[in-house]
Amino acid sequence: MDATDARLLLALAEDPRASVMALSQRLGLARNTVQARLSRLEGAGVLAPLDRRVRPESLGYRLTAYVSVQVAQRGLADVSGALAQIPEVLEVTGLSGAVDLLVEVVATDADDLWRISERVLAIPGVQRIDTALALRRFVDHRVTPLLERAAGAPPEVAGTETDGD
Repeated sequence: MDATDARLLLALAEDPRASVMALSQRLGLARNTVQARLSRLEGAGVLAPLDRRVRPESLGYRLTAYVSVQVAQRGLADVSGALAQIPEVLEVTGLSGAVDLLVEVVATDADDLWRISERVLAIPGVQRIDTALALRRFVDHRVTPLLERAAGAPPEVAGTETDGD
């Protein structure tokens, strides 16, 4: 990815519904160049699936929890595959250390979280789980500061404004 790709992704982050023509005008690039770069970025898996933008709370899943999972040796692939079959599992990340997997789950309420926890525990190869409720998100998932760096733009610093005063 070069600085032009980063500028293109920044423009998309600011206006995800921008057309190729609007992006080309904004960035001063030919329409075909923008289209080709977008196609290449999509094909390379640079762009996350659109469903990542949907907030689970809007679907009735008001609780988010992080489940630490210890797995029997050599069972990571099977356990991960079984976790992927649980609709409330949003993400599964392999970790180093005492815990093998960190699983982000959503639930409608405490009883629903209990049901999901029981389902995780029932997966062959799962040895132990610990669950921590997410109480508040202080920083949403973001990559804009990284894109700004890649594009060569100075990063925006919270609380600093230049208004000519």
